[in-house]
Amino acid sequence: MCATNSFLRSLGVEIYGSGHRRWPDDVKARAVAETLEPGATVNAIAERYDIRPNQLSAWRRLAKQGQLVLPPAELGEPVFAPLVICDPTETPELSDAKPQQVIRIVKGTTRIELSSDTSAGQIAAIVRALEAPAC
Repeated sequence: MCATNSFLRSLGVEIYGSGHRRWPDDVKARAVAETLEPGATVNAIAERYDIRPNQLSAWRRLAKQGQLVLPPAELGEPVFAPLVICDPTETPELSDAKPQQVIRIVKGTTRIELSSDTSAGQIAAIVRALEAPAC
């Protein structure tokens, strides 16, 4: 228990005499991010942080709702560009301004527009994701 408490204190978790803990958002986000690693399980990560799996699942739910910001992915991993989905009937009006260079990826009714400075690796990752079977 002492080793666990020192590990948690090193992360910035406040541990009170009553046993209650105050978890900073960045520590919660780090734990959630660890559950997203290949082969990781909620139970194993919860045990590592000495919390109940349902608490970690609640933090995962917060992350899915956008209320908990996860740390950025490590370098070398594909990073996805922001995706904006709009009604296909809504098309931007053409103006007299100089046309902007845009990369368009279209699959069925899905249309993705990326800026021209998007890296080839990011584009390849997006294409692979579009090819992946739906969950």
